[in-house]
Amino acid sequence: MMEYRQLPHGEKNEKFSVLGLGMGGIQRAPDEEIEHTVRRAIVNGVNYFDLCGGAANVYAPFGRAIRAVARRKIFFQLHFGAVYDEEGNYGWTTDAERIKRTFDWEMETLGVDYIDMGFLHCIDKVEDFEKLEQGGIVNLVQELKRQGVVRHIGFSSHTPQAANRILDTGFIDMMMFSVNAAYDFEYSDDLGMGSAGERAALLRRCQEEGVGISVMKPFHAGKLLDARESPFGRAMTRNQCIQYALDCPGVLTVVPGVRGLDDLNELLTFPDAAQEERDYAFIRELTPKDIEGHCVYCSHCHPCPAGIDIGLVNKYYDLARAGDEMAKNHYRKLGTKASACRDCGHCDRRCPFQVEQSRRMREMAEYFGE
Repeated sequence: MMEYRQLPHGEKNEKFSVLGLGMGGIQRAPDEEIEHTVRRAIVNGVNYFDLCGGAANVYAPFGRAIRAVARRKIFFQLHFGAVYDEEGNYGWTTDAERIKRTFDWEMETLGVDYIDMGFLHCIDKVEDFEKLEQGGIVNLVQELKRQGVVRHIGFSSHTPQAANRILDTGFIDMMMFSVNAAYDFEYSDDLGMGSAGERAALLRRCQEEGVGISVMKPFHAGKLLDARESPFGRAMTRNQCIQYALDCPGVLTVVPGVRGLDDLNELLTFPDAAQEERDYAFIRELTPKDIEGHCVYCSHCHPCPAGIDIGLVNKYYDLARAGDEMAKNHYRKLGTKASACRDCGHCDRRCPFQVEQSRRMREMAEYFGE
């Protein structure tokens, strides 16, 4: 059965399916298959879509598919900065006029009068965001929100530095970020920027500030699904990759791309997959030695049977030991502290970084005088 998660800054009806769908790879399928793929996804409980088409031909069949259901039941991200040339090929820009023209065309082609998520597209450098500010695009998106044409403002990025700069503005409701085991274990590529600690801290910040996260690249461009390509030397399944991302702080939905119906049908096994089919604990045996034993606040060990927010108490503990008095105060205000640990070992078994959390809980309780 499909699970739904509430957008923290949203209305009561804004609950997103944990399995979403990306439109970035389906452009080579016939129009009829694109439309049928979206319709089949909706029938099977998928209600969240990333509408950054790999080509312009994706928009018309997507629009036809969502018109078959009540508009309020479908949510999608539309990207300010994703543009298309005369042949319909995808491109990226910070040019304000091109962005405005593309947005008008997208709205007309989709046949909608509002979009759920207006995303600043692929902001990997702070200067890219500054160009959108200077060109008036940031103001435009905010004005569209005031008019009700854009319901929520978000952005997509691969870079913790740029993402944190955008979050500092305080007007963000949603972030799209790449999350997968390869990136978190620092087996990276050009799109897995930032250290494991920086990435984990960014996700934790989103959770704390009520910014929802939609996940792109959960399969590491398919490499995690192939033992020959996987940096771990062992393949993960799609269901394991999806669950891994969903266990990260702040994540509401995972939006893997599909090429057509066959790919969608494989993804649709996730909602009814048994826990054993989703379990990715084997990767703990493959953890790089320089990360091993260090908590990065990722919360992969959750849920704690005692109700402890394990990632958060670890963060406050580390900050407090580094001399942060505010962290000590934040810890003391927690409703459930480390002293509630039952020493059941659940977190020890599930930690991909092989941290002995039960021992850490005893250390924390002693340090904070519980």
